[in-house]
Amino acid sequence: MVQVNDNYQKLPGSYLFSTIAKKVAAFAEANPDKEVIRLGIGDVTQPLVPAVVAAMHRAVDEMADAATFHGYAPDLGYEFLRSVIAKQDYQDRGCDIQKDEIFVSDGAKSDSGNIQEIFSNDLKIAVTDPVYPVYVDSNVMAGRCGEYSAKEQTWSNVIYMPCTRENGFVPELPKETPGIIYLCFPNNPTGTTITKAQLQEWVDYANRTGAVIIYDAAYEAYITEPDVAHSIYECAGADTCAIEIRSFSKNAGFTGVRLGFTVVPKALVRGGVSLHAMWARRHGTKYNGAPYIIQRAGEAVYSKEGRAQLKEQVAFYMKNAAVIKEGLSAAGYEVYGGVNAPYIWLKTPGNMSSWEFFDDLLARANVVGTPGSGFGPSGEGYFRLTAFGSYENTKAALARIQAL
Repeated sequence: MVQVNDNYQKLPGSYLFSTIAKKVAAFAEANPDKEVIRLGIGDVTQPLVPAVVAAMHRAVDEMADAATFHGYAPDLGYEFLRSVIAKQDYQDRGCDIQKDEIFVSDGAKSDSGNIQEIFSNDLKIAVTDPVYPVYVDSNVMAGRCGEYSAKEQTWSNVIYMPCTRENGFVPELPKETPGIIYLCFPNNPTGTTITKAQLQEWVDYANRTGAVIIYDAAYEAYITEPDVAHSIYECAGADTCAIEIRSFSKNAGFTGVRLGFTVVPKALVRGGVSLHAMWARRHGTKYNGAPYIIQRAGEAVYSKEGRAQLKEQVAFYMKNAAVIKEGLSAAGYEVYGGVNAPYIWLKTPGNMSSWEFFDDLLARANVVGTPGSGFGPSGEGYFRLTAFGSYENTKAALARIQAL
């Protein structure tokens, strides 16, 4: 008889955003006259910029000509993309990252879920709390997280590092040493971040204990403050303890196009084994590469025209973030984020739970956000709104919330 992976059965309910989608669909069906404004899932709304579209058109033309046609992509990704990533994202910032340490993929979500495969199942992970659900859920699927407590909303074999208003949303170094530490800054969902000096403490800790940091830098393009690192490799010694994951989804609007990359330095060795070599083996075995057309589009992100156009697009979303943050603050809400990230993290009013506030906001204002409890136990009592809507919808949603 076929046996299934029982670890999947341990997962509580469906994926957070699947649950939200079902609730919103049911509301829309029951209230066809209501216009719902979605500020929940972090999906962009602005079109691809002209420099990217032009590059895609050129690449499509190449694919239509036998002389310039491209089949399978190289395992690590095309050199033209990896070279420009290495230079502009890392070397220009003083980070000694080489093009052959960069692995191109179809997005940060995939890499965030897959990277755990190269580690032993008997180690513990540590996560900031609240946290992007993929980090924990993918480790649950692998059988690494122990048993789930519905009452506490925690896993027995996971080390939780609370990030709340009481500690300024800055995680403390864990007392119990984990094998893997997941850090995401600027943070999803809180929109908050830490200084470069604070990040250096984590790098020093990981090198001292032998832990490996999985650093999610998907929102680095939104950083506005000078003392916040754009890459963990700006910290001394990070090449011997950290893997960095990046996305083109939020900095270039590639959510529907799919492109990302992971950096695994060759200096990162554990138990005498190169994690770079392990990830290369996994990548080459299970992945056939992002399409040539999409990688050419990614290359255009780094062109002079692309950088200028995307700077304007990021500014567009951050203008929305400022509107939400300032408007909610003026209405008496306790609000965080929105300075270095396109997320607003607000305290739910009164004693409402995060799901109660979700239901109330949907029913009375017809606005969709994300309940904080979906990101972990420390997210209870909070709520996430995104700045990725249109300016008009953002203003309209704010007005509806202020009228409650």
